[in-house]
Order: sequence, then structure tokens, then C-alpha cells
Amino acid sequence: MFRIWAKLVKDTRFLKDTVICNSDYSQSRTTMIFNALEEICYQLDLGKPIWLDATVQDFKKHSKARFTQDNFIEHIDFDFLEIQVIEE
Repeated sequence: MFRIWAKLVKDTRFLKDTVICNSDYSQSRTTMIFNALEEICYQLDLGKPIWLDATVQDFKKHSKARFTQDNFIEHIDFDFLEIQVIEE
């Protein structure tokens, strides 16, 4: 099962978190990540963040990415959204 953990952090504290599960391995890993991020944004009532080059590189290296204010078009009320693959 493919699982991604997402958490909203402000001042080193978790505001909200969620885990998205996907067992449909007919999709590519990239598609599963994008679909999970879309579901995360829906559940946490956020606009979709933009994948900057630095974000993509961090995700490729560590299977973890942080989306800060630079990644969002609208103003956010938290320091960052972090997503991490916890099971593949």
C-alpha cells in the first residue's frame, strides 16, 4: 500500500495532519503522489501548492517535501506543509 503523511506546521507545532492511502498500483508513482497531494489539499482545505525545482529535488532525495509560502499563490496561516512517503 502506498501511503503519504501530510502535516501542517506552525511554530514547530502540528496544526493538522492526515494520511492518504492508495493501493492502486496500476498508476505511476508520480501520479499517485499528485493524486495524494490533491486529496491532502482537499482534506486540509488548501489551495494546491506549486512544485518548485528545489521542492522536486528534495522529494527525489528524501521522499519528503516542504511547501512554504513560496509554493502557494494565496497567503497561508502556517509555516509549511510537509508531505512524506511513509510506505510504498
